[in-house]
Amino acid sequence: MPRRKPVWDADGVRALRRHLNLTQAEMARELGTRQQTVSEWETGMYRPRGISERLLSLIAERAGFEYGDGKPDESGPAS
Repeated sequence: MPRRKPVWDADGVRALRRHLNLTQAEMARELGTRQQTVSEWETGMYRPRGISERLLSLIAERAGFEYGDGKPDESGPAS
């Protein structure tokens, strides 16, 4: 069974934050994380995962923000 592509990349996180008209600090406060973490997501240093990924998805759905393509990841096994 193919893995699901990560839903939240740097561009997606930044686009959602801008869609919500929030600063990185405000977004971090809403997610219960640090501003630095949001910055790291937006620069591509790290990707949101686990509960952060789920929270971003819930926020996006409630805000009517389209995200992810839902296509399986064909790049190979998880590392």
